[in-house]
Amino acid sequence: MEPVFDVSAFRQALGQFPTGVCVVTSVIGMDKIGVTISSFNSLSFDPPLILFSIDNRAASLPLWTKAEGYTINVLSENQTDLSSRFSRPLTNKWEGIACQLKAGCGLVLPGAAALFHCTRWAVHEGGDHLLFIGKVNSFLSFRDRRPLVFSRGRYAALESEVNDEASWPLAIHY
Repeated sequence: MEPVFDVSAFRQALGQFPTGVCVVTSVIGMDKIGVTISSFNSLSFDPPLILFSIDNRAASLPLWTKAEGYTINVLSENQTDLSSRFSRPLTNKWEGIACQLKAGCGLVLPGAAALFHCTRWAVHEGGDHLLFIGKVNSFLSFRDRRPLVFSRGRYAALESEVNDEASWPLAIHY
């Protein structure tokens, strides 16, 4: 008999890997959609591709599958309220938020640490999530804003940065 996979222990182990916190946004017809994600990653530099995932149970998933473009808002350390707001399903997430539309992409939330404006490249099944791959058309980075971090089931902030410069990008041949 195969051992039972402990999902809770798996989740705790994954929590040891800190991630950034983002809100991905889009507009479908007259509907503004947005969701908090921590699954944002770079995928390719040539062409410039990113990826994120959304749970198959998300109420807004049918709209996301129709989205032709997205804006990834990398949240700043003082934006835990936005992260919480956009993590709740079936609520008026947009009430009181002054945002700007990036044509063909999504909505820009004020105060983000970085923005990535993308068009849909591909959508793939990934277990209990859908993987969305976007081609980056433009981006902005605000170096004076520190990113919001999520680790061990909690929000965190970067207290300091290590002074050693990373050897990045990594060599192609490991």
